[in-house]
Amino acid sequence: MAVDKSLRDEVRDRYAEAARAAQAGQYEESSDCCGSGGCCGPAGAQVVKFGRDLYDATQVVDLPDTAVLASLGCGNPTAVADLHEGERVLDLGSGGGIDVLLSARRVGPTGFAYGVDMTDEMLELARANAAEAGAANVEFRKGTIEDLPFDDASVDVVISNCVINLSTDKPAVLAEMFRVLAPGGRVGVSDVVAEDGVSPEERAERGSYVGCVAGALSKQEYLDGLAAAGFTSGSVTFTHEVAEGMHGAIVKATKPAGR
Repeated sequence: MAVDKSLRDEVRDRYAEAARAAQAGQYEESSDCCGSGGCCGPAGAQVVKFGRDLYDATQVVDLPDTAVLASLGCGNPTAVADLHEGERVLDLGSGGGIDVLLSARRVGPTGFAYGVDMTDEMLELARANAAEAGAANVEFRKGTIEDLPFDDASVDVVISNCVINLSTDKPAVLAEMFRVLAPGGRVGVSDVVAEDGVSPEERAERGSYVGCVAGALSKQEYLDGLAAAGFTSGSVTFTHEVAEGMHGAIVKATKPAGR
């Protein structure tokens, strides 16, 4: 499946705008994961909070303000990834760096947290936030989640926050996640996922692509995709509804030790 470059450009533009807003000290108070009003569904669609409100205030109290302002996700992957001292963590679509900075704390000075993002403005913001936070065990690289700029088996954990649904080539993303994970590595992702009975056409009716709805996989599609990529112990757990039949979800999987 080829990447739709026009959609990718639309996503990049949207998150460049979000980065500039965060640098200006602005936060768009809305209920959708892309941070702009009206892109998570037609009038009447049920929506809940996204972004910074999904983090415990005690977690982010001493992070740079711009890292928190730039948070546009649908969950808190660092809360479910069960990170340990000394591990290497990779955040797909790292944005302003909030999940990378939180991960760096969890893995400690013997571990390392990487972020990858395709948006120059977000990378600039994330690197500034890391410098302000004094985080020495972090690195942000430019790249796409369909073609990660990392060696095979180079990280222990892959996390992501409401980004995989934005890719138009999700099999490539899942395959890349499998490739960069070391044997026995694991996935802890927050994403928007559709109920199995919601068709792709219905998903498109309930929200835009950049609004993290139209491009969402169904629960079974996610599980099948993880299995096709080689993962085991795949699970998708709904956490909160974002539109009719569409949910914020926790996605977990493991790369077999022998792979």
